[in-house]
Amino acid sequence: MASTKEYRDFVLEQLSEVPDVTCRPMMGEFLLYSAGVLFGGIYDDRLLVKIVPENEQYKMTEEIPYDGAKPMYFVEDIDNKEELVEIVKNTIEGLLNKK
Repeated sequence: MASTKEYRDFVLEQLSEVPDVTCRPMMGEFLLYSAGVLFGGIYDDRLLVKIVPENEQYKMTEEIPYDGAKPMYFVEDIDNKEELVEIVKNTIEGLLNKK
């Protein structure tokens, strides 16, 4: 099942406070970047972010975005804009710390 453009638009609206967020389509799904850093994606109308130590504190469940992929964290409550922005910013920080 592919993700809907309506869900994508809502997620992007919720992430408006995250700097330089861009979205690229990929085989019916959407990859999410901030300032060129791939931090997550939208898969089957689910927002998933990469797993890093900096976002473990949120106790999100691990899910597989597609067959053969590494697990990612499922951001269940995307309506809570404040927490969502915090999760994504911490995820990006963790990814930048890996480099």
